[in-house]
Amino acid sequence: MSRETGWRRMAPADLPAVMRIAAVVHPAYPEDEAVFAERLRLAGEGCHVLEGEGGALLGYLVSHPWPAGEIPALNSRLGAVPDGQANWYLHDLAVLPEGRGAGAGGRILAELARRLGQAGYRSLSLVAVNGSTSFWQRQGFAVVEEPALAGKLATYDEAACYMRRDLKD
Repeated sequence: MSRETGWRRMAPADLPAVMRIAAVVHPAYPEDEAVFAERLRLAGEGCHVLEGEGGALLGYLVSHPWPAGEIPALNSRLGAVPDGQANWYLHDLAVLPEGRGAGAGGRILAELARRLGQAGYRSLSLVAVNGSTSFWQRQGFAVVEEPALAGKLATYDEAACYMRRDLKD
């Protein structure tokens, strides 16, 4: 079993490993490597990898600014990140089974929330899939009913839901 050593900023060279992790953790939600590469280019400060002993990657976080109450379409490029946003969107958090159980996801989320709050962001948002709602609730997120999102949420799965967490000053 690999042991976690810590989170670091994602680099373009990490993308092949990120894609392998995505295929294991989110096989029902395939996305092209170009989607991840674009988000890394547009908002590198929101992209991190969980490195284990020996340098093997055990997880990743991809996130970027995005309007509150909206979600990008699955497996789509953004083109650009809209200016002036007060919300930060968590596109994907994935941790391999061998990297779970030590609180790694909670730690990167707490650090991201701290930094974003200091930078003036007011909220974090995401789409919860794979029965992960309770994990996100433990991280301070709440389900938000946004009828306008029903069509996009349905492209994920029946149980997908939009969630948001307000950030404190």
